Amino acid sequence: MKKDINFLPVEGVQVVIARKENNISGYDWQVFLINQNDVPIKTVFVTSKGYGLKNDEEQKTSTLRHFFVEVAPGAHEVVETILPDVFHLTNEYWVSYFIGDQIFDKKFIFVPDSIVEDNLVTVPLLGLEGILHD
Repeated sequence: MKKDINFLPVEGVQVVIARKENNISGYDWQVFLINQNDVPIKTVFVTSKGYGLKNDEEQKTSTLRHFFVEVAPGAHEVVETILPDVFHLTNEYWVSYFIGDQIFDKKFIFVPDSIVEDNLVTVPLLGLEGILHD
């Protein structure tokens, strides 16, 4: 049972929504998972979904599931491409992974309209600007 599993706090794992300039429409946006730990994270599952309101109507995206066998120490993986059309929604990334035989689990939530120019920071590991969530 879930209550019998010891979930330790997630440290050293980040989700970033970063932009990369393109030649056509300005920017492409992607979601990255970064492992800042000194050890690999394994059996990594990321579930993503968006939900909220637009013009007082409920709106939600499909739930997507992503799997990575391993993310090496100091490495990153592209989780998915994200379109500016959903930046007004709550965008949730639920990340679960193992270090050794210990499971770790955390929801990274980007609140509505938080993916904006004013919140961009430089993400040195990616060499891109993005919205960083610890």
